[in-house]
Amino acid sequence: MALKCWVASANDPSTDFPIQNLPYGVFRYGNQTHIGIAIGDKILDLHACGVGGLLVGVSAEARNACLSETLNELMELGPEVWSALRREVTNLLSGEAHSEVEKSLVPMCEVEMQLPARTGDYTDFYASIDHARRVGKLFRPDNPLLPNYKYLPVGYHGRASSIVVSGFPIRRPQGQTKPADSEPLFAPSKSVDYELEIGAFVGPGNRLGNPISINEAEKHIFGLCLVNDWSARDLQAWEYQPLGPFLAKSFATSVSPWVVSMEALAPYRVPVRSRGKDDPALLDYLQPLDTQKCAIDLTLEVYLASLKMRQAGIPPERISRSNLRDLYWTFAQFVTHHTSNGCNLRSGDLLATGTVSGPLEGSEGCLLEMRHRAVRLRLPTGEERVFLEDEDRVIFRAFTERHNLPRIGFGLCEGIVKKHR
Repeated sequence: MALKCWVASANDPSTDFPIQNLPYGVFRYGNQTHIGIAIGDKILDLHACGVGGLLVGVSAEARNACLSETLNELMELGPEVWSALRREVTNLLSGEAHSEVEKSLVPMCEVEMQLPARTGDYTDFYASIDHARRVGKLFRPDNPLLPNYKYLPVGYHGRASSIVVSGFPIRRPQGQTKPADSEPLFAPSKSVDYELEIGAFVGPGNRLGNPISINEAEKHIFGLCLVNDWSARDLQAWEYQPLGPFLAKSFATSVSPWVVSMEALAPYRVPVRSRGKDDPALLDYLQPLDTQKCAIDLTLEVYLASLKMRQAGIPPERISRSNLRDLYWTFAQFVTHHTSNGCNLRSGDLLATGTVSGPLEGSEGCLLEMRHRAVRLRLPTGEERVFLEDEDRVIFRAFTERHNLPRIGFGLCEGIVKKHR
């Protein structure tokens, strides 16, 4: 029999946050900032639980971490501590309602969500081969994939200081561009795009000079969130050679406020995407012992709502759907390759997938990829989009479900593009 929660909204089949999920987040309520766990349309305040003596089944370290204002201290403690806290919270929220636990619940609609962690470093990968091929064909029709793509998880170091929580307005950046018929100019970007991604927050780090092996890598992942790595394609086209992304990417990266644990996602693991018969064999350091549960069957969706749509009361339009299981590279391979040279990761660091796309039309993870379509993207108002316009609202969703298992969701990651000042 499926486990039930005495918080009624957690048993709604459409909720992102049943008792089987229990994602972590940081919220501000009144003048206080606490860490909590989403359950239905409520938040279990872990600070209140700790102060109220409700977390008797976890270590003193875990109780102290629950009193923090970010998730970093909890992230550092590792999988055994995370599992013990998850069991404790599950016990508090199942069975009969508990008056003391009820006092620790906060309505989700009354809080302001914060960034989940202090992120010292942010790395963005390029793990979707469908995205890499589709974008590569725009610039290199006969050879879309660069020679290293199938040998290693390609990535670049992003800008952690401009990571913002879902809902933060995205100001259209300005910068240098190079029109085909003129000299470079400095102006607001005309080609702002979204990038549909999933991010992994690092749990325990590693010492400088000490790589993390492929079969230990997931022990260093605290959980996953949605990521929108906003991009200015015209700035990017001019600046990216020879060193890659810079100002076209650093003006904002949005993350969803809820971090879904790897333990919650365990029942939804699937085999890693099969490599083609002509693909090179993985080098030993990137080869896991078990490839049957390396990927995650996670549906990702992008919705768009223009200002005209909102003014007319038209709901956001779904413009793409893809799945995380289609990635060519895995989170474990991100961690192992990132540390293979001795690079040290730290708790709260963010590792993102890069744009997640699928092989079919309708599964593009950004607007740039849609340039291959025969017709432009058309909204219900008749508006067309090549890139984002001012006041466009972009919304990401992610969820996984399976027969006889509950729906596990990530909440929303959203932002509205604002005119350059």
